[in-house]
Amino acid sequence: MDVSYLQNTRPPCHPPPYFPLLSDSRVSISLSKKSKNVKSYSVGTKMCLASNSDTMVAGKMNKERKSSGILGLKNDEEYGDLKSWMHRNGLPPCKVVLKERSSHDSNHRPIHYVAASEDLQEGDVAFSVPNTLVVTLERVLGNETIAELLTTNKLSELACLALYLMYEKKQGKKSFWYPYIKELDRQRGRGQLAVESPLLWSDSELSYLTGSPTKAEILERAEGIKREYNELDTVWFMAGSLFQQYPYDIPTEAFPFEIFKQAFVAIQSCVVHLQKVSLAQRFALVPLGPPLLSYRSNCKAMLTAADGAVQLVVDRPYKTGEPIVVWCGPQPNSKLLINYGFVDEDNSYDRMVIEAALNTEDPQYQDKRLAAQRNGKLSVQFFRVHVGKERDAILDMLPYLRLGYVSDPSEMQSVLSSQGPVCPVSPCMERAVLDQLAGYFEGRLAGYPTTIVEDETLLADCNLNPKRRVATQLVRLEKKILNACLQATLDLINQLPDHFISPCPAPYAPSLK
Repeated sequence: MDVSYLQNTRPPCHPPPYFPLLSDSRVSISLSKKSKNVKSYSVGTKMCLASNSDTMVAGKMNKERKSSGILGLKNDEEYGDLKSWMHRNGLPPCKVVLKERSSHDSNHRPIHYVAASEDLQEGDVAFSVPNTLVVTLERVLGNETIAELLTTNKLSELACLALYLMYEKKQGKKSFWYPYIKELDRQRGRGQLAVESPLLWSDSELSYLTGSPTKAEILERAEGIKREYNELDTVWFMAGSLFQQYPYDIPTEAFPFEIFKQAFVAIQSCVVHLQKVSLAQRFALVPLGPPLLSYRSNCKAMLTAADGAVQLVVDRPYKTGEPIVVWCGPQPNSKLLINYGFVDEDNSYDRMVIEAALNTEDPQYQDKRLAAQRNGKLSVQFFRVHVGKERDAILDMLPYLRLGYVSDPSEMQSVLSSQGPVCPVSPCMERAVLDQLAGYFEGRLAGYPTTIVEDETLLADCNLNPKRRVATQLVRLEKKILNACLQATLDLINQLPDHFISPCPAPYAPSLK
């Protein structure tokens, strides 16, 4: 991110190749009138807790960074590193340090991560960040009522936080949050794998996800960010106190869409979802939190609100120098990739979704819809297929699909009058349902341009492009789930008593997507 660019009152026609997560952000709808003294409102951003990005990298890289204007500032050493800044502003002694690892891309600066500064035992408090160094909507927007108003059908919490930091960044060194923003710029929303969210990938890079439903989800999410951008000016005018302080900094004039999108995605990769707090506090930016902390699906440790602070209690022992990890919630790998730019090979929460729908052209559609509703299903039903539980998912789908195959009106009346989800099952109907499922899974697998074997060959290449690597990891895991579904379906076909019976005709068979 080019901080010097953000310090200009008006951005150039063409933004820099990457705009840091935080652009100028003093505008946060929360600064209220008494925020003229920047230090009077301690809105702590959470993004990255890291050492001074200048002092961590020496020699040639340091020289290049200064000459290229990545920070666009001189004598940054006077501010110290992020952790020092936090200690000066209320961070109590903690048991972590900031360390550095190289980026996959030699053109990008190394990234920082939080590691244990001493041996830790399960149950130890690694750090406790006071609320004065945590950014939430309540702090940014002034009060909970305004926060709820602005995020109702207008902007998401992420968009509000991104806008706040973008305006704050325009203040440069005058901003209380300058050290934190500087660290966020360094991370560039890359996460601990140094890979940006696919929301920022080019069209050619998104082609790595061909065949995956995640690609469509990414495009849909990008459209949602665009819609939020189009609402920025409306929200700006609603925030009277801010508008008075920045009467000419209309959001869509101050920040091109691409800049806002990059800031939004960076905030997305760092925000922490706190539990047991008010709605205006649930989305928080916590220094020392992600992306300086790595996410892991099999971890139980979470950042939690406690006694006027956000703390981390570790769930396992750590040796001095080991990176500290936290739980990312029960998210499938598709969400992990979109939100944080990584894929977890050992994610027990991984899943895929299959959409099944009753045929609206079916003369008995209304009766079938009622029968489905009576058994807790909808006319368009989404079935989650969890990794390792593919057979269970198939068995859950069968009664719904059988309902779609009922054609005789008298049989349909029998279904409506019966108790439970059981439809009359004939051998030809069961074969037809299973054949449809098998064909569906085969079609899904054929939609990928590579096979699992080819994916594994790609992943064995240690020089593989990082974005191609995480995309290949994702599609490979998706194919494994689909293959397991296909195998479970074929096993059920093989268990049929008569393998030569023809499938029943199904002019109104349910659809599968």
